[in-house]
Amino acid sequence: MGEITMGVSWLGVIAGAIVAFLAGWLWFSPMLFGKTWAAGHSVELGTAQSMPVGAMVTQAIGLLLLSWFVGVTAAGGHLMTFILAVVAFCALQASGGMFTRKSGTVIAIDVGYWLVAAVIMFIAQAVF
Repeated sequence: MGEITMGVSWLGVIAGAIVAFLAGWLWFSPMLFGKTWAAGHSVELGTAQSMPVGAMVTQAIGLLLLSWFVGVTAAGGHLMTFILAVVAFCALQASGGMFTRKSGTVIAIDVGYWLVAAVIMFIAQAVF
């Protein structure tokens, strides 16, 4: 267990997850790509009162785990492992979009968010 906890900047992990979550909120909002993304997924953007709480909690947990992974790779000096994982994850995200016949624009929005989230988490580790 020590290899996934020792040397990890927990402040960087938490900050990276929180900022990536907020970036997702903006990314998928009507201010940026929300309308196009929602139309491509055949969902309606709702109000803050109608947000899917389970999905939001799961997203927060996933972002925390991904940020922890970034912290582990940063602590071990394994930047290329982090880059490889992000590229692999983005390719899998894109393939999932292709299997479900999403438009190229919607796939780019989804993959783009994960790239932005990864960069945010990397920067959080560098800063903290």
